[in-house]
Amino acid sequence: MIALANSGHASADFLADSKASLELRNMYMNRDFRQSSAPATQEDWGQGFTLRAQSGFTEGVVGFGVDAMAQLGVKLDSTPRNSGTGVLAVNTSGEPEDSWSELGLTAKARFANSTLRLGTLQPVLPVVMYNDTRLLSSAFNGGMLTSDKDIPGLTLNAGRLNQVNQRDSSSWDDLSFVYNGAQSDHFSFAGGAYDLLDNLTASYYYGKLDNIYDQHFLGLVNTLPLADKISLRTDLRYFRNSDSGKGLGGKIDNDAIMGMLTLSVGAHKFGAAYQQMSGDGNFPFLAGGDPYSVNLVTYNTFGKADTDAWQLRYDYDFASLGIPGLSFMTRYVNGSDIDTPVVSNGKEWERDTDLAYVIQDGSLKGLNIRWRNVTFRSGNGLTNDIDENRLIIGYTLPLW
Repeated sequence: MIALANSGHASADFLADSKASLELRNMYMNRDFRQSSAPATQEDWGQGFTLRAQSGFTEGVVGFGVDAMAQLGVKLDSTPRNSGTGVLAVNTSGEPEDSWSELGLTAKARFANSTLRLGTLQPVLPVVMYNDTRLLSSAFNGGMLTSDKDIPGLTLNAGRLNQVNQRDSSSWDDLSFVYNGAQSDHFSFAGGAYDLLDNLTASYYYGKLDNIYDQHFLGLVNTLPLADKISLRTDLRYFRNSDSGKGLGGKIDNDAIMGMLTLSVGAHKFGAAYQQMSGDGNFPFLAGGDPYSVNLVTYNTFGKADTDAWQLRYDYDFASLGIPGLSFMTRYVNGSDIDTPVVSNGKEWERDTDLAYVIQDGSLKGLNIRWRNVTFRSGNGLTNDIDENRLIIGYTLPLW
């Protein structure tokens, strides 16, 4: 009788704490190339479906659970001539697929405030971040241990990844270096963040893409209240990057110093950022992921060798004018002193504008619509010039 009672209690927690949702994302993207050496336009339109299900944990000293993620992408409109935005999967002959899908399963175990996950992972850490800027999101396969303040104020993460599922692919592939496609057996990482004060957090992370690169990260984030509805956020980041082992990614020996200040005044946010990169090689990160850079913007990453870049940004929340759910963002990034194998002192700049609205009530509550406009130009030997528009309609339906 005792065994049956305990079993029932465990099952109730495993099920009662579970949740599931279905995310619908419709995305149209048009990229207009302004340089003569490229096709005139790229244009894709698709519908994405992402089902996420998460169980609770069984009772006991060690609790067990399982998560699942299933994704389906469907082409609505595109042609082999114009595809290539990354919205749709493309086959080996360059033709966009009518549909593609992927399934990820994750086993998990929890002890105190520590959780071990094995299987499909979507980490958001300074040395490895998954990408979610198109129809479907990318994912990695591996293991990750997270300690969430088992020691007060300290969060720790460590793990190893061995495969990647790209945002526009159905297959699990070997990890690779974003700049030259060199493949690696695994990526290892470890680090954590510590709350020095209520509004001050310091962090350190280490990442290693085997035989390609090593990366060390130091970060400091502080939010300083200045007055009622006024605050200043400081985000400082330092990366030390070097090639590793066989150096399959080429020569990498650089430092990246970057920071961003954001002044919040009621409905307004004013931001300014700066980065300085020095040494050999581009800023390294995994293919299928994003770099943890203050100048990671809509189109460009401003991560080429020796790039110095500054950014100005402005955000506004229209709730203060009686239109809750409506928001606006614009930013400008200017990069200079860029080096490539064939260019010295190249220049790049990008201007982004986002206008977004989330329906606040009624039967369509939570439906969000976003328009993104990009202008990107380069010079001094760099020749990539584009105008781009993205229209994204999203809705997440809670299933239970």
